[in-house]
Amino acid sequence: MDIKMNCFLRKGFYSLTFFVVWSGVATAVGVPQSDKQQFTYAWPFTSMDSMKPRGGMTQGVDVTLQLEPDELWLRIQESSLPKIEKDRRAIRAMSGSFRASFDFLELVGFEEDYQPKRPYQSWGTEYVYVVTDDPFFISLQHVLVMSFVNPSNNIVTSAVVKHWRQDWSYEDTFLNVFDKHNTWKRVKLHEDDVAGKWSQAVFQVDDSPRYEAIGQWVHSSNYSSWESNETRRPLPRREFSVRDDYDLLVGRNRHTITPTGWVHEEDNLKVALDESDDERNVARETGFNRYERIVDHDFSAGHKYWTKTKGFWKDVRAAWDTRLRLYDELILREIVEERRLFQVMFDYAEGIPVEGGYDSEDGKRFITDTLDEFTTVPR
Repeated sequence: MDIKMNCFLRKGFYSLTFFVVWSGVATAVGVPQSDKQQFTYAWPFTSMDSMKPRGGMTQGVDVTLQLEPDELWLRIQESSLPKIEKDRRAIRAMSGSFRASFDFLELVGFEEDYQPKRPYQSWGTEYVYVVTDDPFFISLQHVLVMSFVNPSNNIVTSAVVKHWRQDWSYEDTFLNVFDKHNTWKRVKLHEDDVAGKWSQAVFQVDDSPRYEAIGQWVHSSNYSSWESNETRRPLPRREFSVRDDYDLLVGRNRHTITPTGWVHEEDNLKVALDESDDERNVARETGFNRYERIVDHDFSAGHKYWTKTKGFWKDVRAAWDTRLRLYDELILREIVEERRLFQVMFDYAEGIPVEGGYDSEDGKRFITDTLDEFTTVPR
């Protein structure tokens, strides 16, 4: 497995990298699964083997959790702050270095022949960069920096992968929302409906859109949380390689800041489309993603990658932003000449020289040509 992973990492094939990186179990990094005794609500009368969480047995290096309240959390607690400043500080508190764990479980099925599906669990270590920090707009970029160890606790391989991005916009009246069949539509909201609220736009690893929702931050004493409206999104990467019984998710998100990190909760309906695009609910799932602050972890490889490539990804973001503002509807092609968009983008980023740096003029030409191939506008 390690040899294959190293090979695909060199080629920049994120899909296979992702499977290995995210195939770990959600146990504490550095602690063997056999030593863990934890309760998880699931399907108590279903055989244990059939409900064993999907994922491999990858093991990461030991990490040190931050135990004291973080400075970014403490700043939210300052008295007499304007509401918008509390909001901004809560969003900023999602930046930094984290150990992340991801748990997804189907709670109920709606099909006549429904059988419970195996839960999904994974983990990662990632750094969240503040890409933009303007008064009414904040952008956060996640970058995975993973090291794997063997049973002797020796590092056998490492990986750096540009991960998802979240953009926060205050009183945003235009949302780019997912519809179906890889199609995104631009929706206008009334100013009264967005007053005091923030939109969260989530983007894929190649900076293509995923979903966008609107919600309001709520603060009380030591509690800060944002909850979205109901939003549609494409099939998640953790599912599309193993599931073909549904086509999209419809759900809500909640982001809550803790003294030493943050959590992301999901409540999702899995929706199938028939030949006439009529929708049918297949199951409901819950997701819980925990980001715990860590200290003294070596993120240097991620910092080097981001320093080398951030100019390129800035131009990619700008190109996507132009298209999403220009067109009311946009379709993303999944595969062009047997390659996916993230593969093409990752390969270019990987080829940027350390010496001499990024050539923005060449990069912009490449980005325009690539997005012309991968996006279409309905006639």
